[in-house]
Amino acid sequence: MEIKDDQFKEFFQSLPEKSATGGNLLANYRGFWFGAHLLEGTITFQKHFKANDTDIILATMPKSGTTWLKALTFSIITRNNHSVAQSPLLFSNPHQLVSFFEINLYKDGKIPDIDSIPCPRIFATHIPCQCLPNTILDSSNCRIIYLCRNPLDMFTSMLHFSLQNGFLPQQPQETMSMDGLFESFCQGTYQYGPFWDHFLGYWNASLKNPQKVLFLKYEDLKEDTNGYVKKIADFLGCAFSSEEEEAGVVEEITSLCSLENLKNLECNKRGETKSFFKAKHSTFFRKGEVGDWVNFLSPSMANRLEKLVQEKFGESGLTLEIHGKYLG
Repeated sequence: MEIKDDQFKEFFQSLPEKSATGGNLLANYRGFWFGAHLLEGTITFQKHFKANDTDIILATMPKSGTTWLKALTFSIITRNNHSVAQSPLLFSNPHQLVSFFEINLYKDGKIPDIDSIPCPRIFATHIPCQCLPNTILDSSNCRIIYLCRNPLDMFTSMLHFSLQNGFLPQQPQETMSMDGLFESFCQGTYQYGPFWDHFLGYWNASLKNPQKVLFLKYEDLKEDTNGYVKKIADFLGCAFSSEEEEAGVVEEITSLCSLENLKNLECNKRGETKSFFKAKHSTFFRKGEVGDWVNFLSPSMANRLEKLVQEKFGESGLTLEIHGKYLG
């Protein structure tokens, strides 16, 4: 897709570091890699977004549980507006209910009318913490929830999502495509990469201001979803009352937002996202399993990623437990 803004096109071409990855030209901006369309949306968002104190921002790397986090947070925040039995999630994909800044709202350099959105407003982004506008980081009391995922499963999910939506060649070139994508992943040269600096940006922000940034791990959320649903509600200032807990509202939200439930809804079996790329709704609900990487990555690939994790996070205090092991 062609970039129409000549001024932005000139800016993109002026960035010193470029990488041709997966057939796309990426440029390095503030230490992270962006395609032209994502960077145009990111910069427009940086320039024009004004945060409200009540705003909620859901941040992730791609394929780290974003869809699930959107569904859970939306359900927690809107639970007084409608019952679980009447939830908009029953009729709309989570990405239709919680929009991305750079992918949806500010895409193609457009400036949306977000002041008309009722508060509290829920937004999502894959943009690194280091690239967020000051109005989010310093000038407001908005809350950020960051969800990270073990990189082996994240890469596996990224691979399947790319193949299912035709972003990479299908068989018989699949092995070649996987090798190329894996090399880019380890080098950090892919959209929003590298993952280690992305993780650490939000990790350090959560250490600096835990009242503003809640840092979560996908694996913990899977292991104790009910507990973390309550933790998210507490963080957002809308804790569940004892009456709600006794009535099973937490469990109802967990069940509504489970992958199996969302996956089987008609609204998620059909349709596709509408942004500068198209992705089938159904491809956002594959397995969601912890440790599924063992079925797809070779031992040498897994070993390389584990060493990379140890190298990049060793002194940070951020620990990522690698679940899953080979049988035999």
